[in-house]
Amino acid sequence: MAEKIFRGVYTAIVTPFTEDERVDYDSLAKLIEIQIHSGIDGIVVCGTTGESPTLSHEEHSDVIDFVIERVGKRVKVIAGTGSNCTAEAIELSEKAEKSGADALLSVNPYYNKPTQEGLYRHFKAIADSVGVPVIIYNIKGRTAVNVENNTMLRIINSCPNVVAVKEASGDMNQIKELIAKKPANFCVLSGDDSITLDLIKAGGDGVICTTSNIVPKEWAQMVHAALEGSYAEAEKLNTWLEPIYKIAFIETNPIPIKAMLAMKGLIKETYRLPMCEISAENRKKVEEVMREKKLI
Repeated sequence: MAEKIFRGVYTAIVTPFTEDERVDYDSLAKLIEIQIHSGIDGIVVCGTTGESPTLSHEEHSDVIDFVIERVGKRVKVIAGTGSNCTAEAIELSEKAEKSGADALLSVNPYYNKPTQEGLYRHFKAIADSVGVPVIIYNIKGRTAVNVENNTMLRIINSCPNVVAVKEASGDMNQIKELIAKKPANFCVLSGDDSITLDLIKAGGDGVICTTSNIVPKEWAQMVHAALEGSYAEAEKLNTWLEPIYKIAFIETNPIPIKAMLAMKGLIKETYRLPMCEISAENRKKVEEVMREKKLI
């Protein structure tokens, strides 16, 4: 039996921008080093938190290339290459594979609202186009479609390189059912920071995480403790993390998390429209949590 290859904390890293909205590679390099030295297991680049919808195709590939080169195989690099156009997703996936990505993260086709059959064919076409592992990103709240468990199992059985799912369906019963029915070596990762510990207790394998941008060391400690069965230690750490992952989603991700990184002086607080800065009222709430946790 092949062993699970994705367990632990995978930070969905932000894409920093300069004040004139160019990709800030100097800040990105510093963020990568902080993540690796804090004990995380991998970096997800050009995901939702990385503001991939506002990156051009050229920027998308350039950012992936930069992260792969900078990481230098010290941890895994998972490249976000999803699209609501199957041909486009295949093109991005093939480029990322050639660049040396350890795996690909492919989100549900958004806006189109395909059927379950359409979802199956979409993910199979992507998986068949590459040789590297593929992680499906199931997030109904952003895409308007849910990969139902029967469809997920059909994809897994048809595509040996579909090895994991980032589960953000919001349905814990669906997640538990998938864990019960999936092959032993298939990995289930949380796509919601807040349910990570519960998911691991239910037999899951970790998290693709937003707030580990801010507190990677604590996230690594919590998840590794939980995976080792040290639930008392994990609960203690999760209680400490809870105010952070609650406030980080007070507005649409990644608005609060970029504000938090900017408060720490790690990036410029720059977004590309239609994303914009956090409201003054919510900024105060975020600052309160950051000060309470001695993060600023």
